[in-house]
Amino acid sequence: MAKISAAKDAPMTTTTPPLRIAVLGIGMMGLPMARRLCAAGHQVHAWNRTRAKADPLASLGATVHGAPSEAVRNADFVISLLESGPVVEQVLFELGTAQAMRPGALFIDMASIQPREARDHAARLDEIGLAHLDAPVSGGTVGAENGTLAIMAGGQAQDFARAQPIFAVFGRATHVGPHGAGQLAKLANQMIVGITIGAVAEALLFAAKGGADMAKVREAISGGFADSRILQLHGQRMVDRDFAPRARMAVQLKDLDNTLITAQEIGFDAPITRLFEALYKDGVEHGLGQLDHSGLFVELASRNAMQ
Repeated sequence: MAKISAAKDAPMTTTTPPLRIAVLGIGMMGLPMARRLCAAGHQVHAWNRTRAKADPLASLGATVHGAPSEAVRNADFVISLLESGPVVEQVLFELGTAQAMRPGALFIDMASIQPREARDHAARLDEIGLAHLDAPVSGGTVGAENGTLAIMAGGQAQDFARAQPIFAVFGRATHVGPHGAGQLAKLANQMIVGITIGAVAEALLFAAKGGADMAKVREAISGGFADSRILQLHGQRMVDRDFAPRARMAVQLKDLDNTLITAQEIGFDAPITRLFEALYKDGVEHGLGQLDHSGLFVELASRNAMQ
């Protein structure tokens, strides 16, 4: 059972009346985000396929449900933090969740799925009188815990405005366009993240192979033109060989796969992303899928006999 941190769950200041919010998917991101909603004083209804992962929220005042349709029944906002587009579709339309939602309720999909899936879900929900935003996030579990996530939202401007009290609990939100645009922004984010992790890993390994001190190389180039959060956070993980998962290799591969699918749909050539998708795929096939996505370092080290 997940450990509840008193510091993270301390009461938060909120200027809005309590909202009735259902959270579907209580995993690495869903748990800390649901905690923050509870700490902000909102009425939280939680569901997860494996109920034990959601049960710790009960001690914070949330109501844990055995079915998603039960969790959403009286909610004005429904937040999805599910695994993939097909899972979102199954939960919404095959398990009776959409039909159980209140008329006019807003479904906020914060999972990372394909843009065309987000547009399809939005259209189907609109047909039954429900609103939709695709609002994936960047910032990982640290951002989820600290309320510093970057949120990329696609959908109607009025629905984005309605969601502001919720987004304020999680971090900084930007409305980037119509339905599906939030997912496009997230894929762009994941392109930059995945490619930069590979660049940092290859550069540090290159320096080490030639005889330089990897940790000192990272220190030397910090603050220069090559500096980045990836160099600082993931570069340090590479130096420390700390690949405990904050965001998994398998998830990074899923996002790059979705990028290439979308690129083909819109007629965009993405040769750099295609190269790195192949590298992450090799890493996952070599058993590294559950490592942090900085674990691409391990795959590149293996190729150079540097384990």
